[in-house]
Amino acid sequence: MSPTRPPTPGPGRAHPVPDRHPHHDEDLRVTHRPTRTTTPAHGTRSARRTSPAPAGPPRASSAWRAGDDPGRRQFVDVGPLRLEGGGRLPAVRMAYETWGTLAPDASNAVLVLHALTGDSHVTGDAGPGHPTPGWWSTLIGPGAAIDTDRWFVVAPNVLGGCQGSTGPSSDAPDGRPWGSRFPQLTVRDQVAAELRVADALGVDTWALVVGASMGGQRALEWAVTAPERVARLAAIATSAQTSGDQIASFHTQLTALAADPRYRGGDYYDAPDGEGPHVGLGLARQIAHQTYRSAVELDQRFGRIPQGGEEPLAGGRFAVQSYLDHHGDKLARRFDANTYAALTRSMITHDLGRDRGGVEAALATITADTLVIAVDSDRLFLPAQSARVADGVPGARPLRTLRTPYGHDGFLIEHDQLAPWVREHLATPPHGER
Repeated sequence: MSPTRPPTPGPGRAHPVPDRHPHHDEDLRVTHRPTRTTTPAHGTRSARRTSPAPAGPPRASSAWRAGDDPGRRQFVDVGPLRLEGGGRLPAVRMAYETWGTLAPDASNAVLVLHALTGDSHVTGDAGPGHPTPGWWSTLIGPGAAIDTDRWFVVAPNVLGGCQGSTGPSSDAPDGRPWGSRFPQLTVRDQVAAELRVADALGVDTWALVVGASMGGQRALEWAVTAPERVARLAAIATSAQTSGDQIASFHTQLTALAADPRYRGGDYYDAPDGEGPHVGLGLARQIAHQTYRSAVELDQRFGRIPQGGEEPLAGGRFAVQSYLDHHGDKLARRFDANTYAALTRSMITHDLGRDRGGVEAALATITADTLVIAVDSDRLFLPAQSARVADGVPGARPLRTLRTPYGHDGFLIEHDQLAPWVREHLATPPHGER
């Protein structure tokens, strides 16, 4: 289970509201490789459209594949994994990135868990192997709230992902991509794989496990599955159990994806450029994107403004339609449809209380010093779901609430609110050390 690096081969007029981070620090640089590993071996949901859309048809899948430039990725083979639903992965490889230096006693390790279409490239510039900048560069880096001059930060690509970790686009034992044969995963399966990454890195206890959205679901699962290994927990814009409303939204996205004839049931990896399931994936993204932003923001930003020179009465689009079209196309050019489906299904089945006596019983077992952050305008993960977590964890800090018009994506945008809370959380000794 030692880390390894695989061989490298030879919208119309609108209000100026950010789609992602307000900016990316172009001078942000990564620091050292980990000192406890052996061999060293992408962003927010959307970016303001300041340049033309990529030319040419999208590839059938934009998954990172063995042989592609690894960039800053490192890899660890963690062996076979039996899955909660009864399936089995005979061999699992996890991709991850690190920043900072691990202390001799491994006491300064921080685990950062990404959301649905994120990846391990949490901070830093775009570059070889990383087509997008870090998605939380405003929160993580030298001198930032999670200061990589002080903390050793680890960010894995989730099991089932498409940026280096074993997922549907990875080769199965027969040498062909898993595709439709990839087994169903749960959040617990994903955490089980991440536990093995921690073992390989020599991290017995994380100083902080932090995640938002889908990453927050994994952060909560970490704190219940391995409470002795999580000193501090930060769960942001997330839930302990998927609601009926969330399941309904996720279901429509999966249906849109499967309805694309080019999805081919999940076996599309040999399709030529332009012949993959980019229409279905783009439509799924459009459905999801409406839940990532608030109704107030979309109305104030776009309203009923036509897109450029288009006339809606003559079949043209409104600016908000163009905005959604753009983000659907953008995801199809950087992600994998099967991964989108696999991770969405893992969120559908997310239930911290399954086989544990219910959600409240599970939350009551968390011993980590817990910070829960809600987003007041979130219509995907409602503030009441964050309140349930804060109320259920013994000794949790008072619930914090981001005030923002940007909806769920506020956790990626409202750095000025989020960073001080995270910095304070890390600066305070956890339970049992005060």
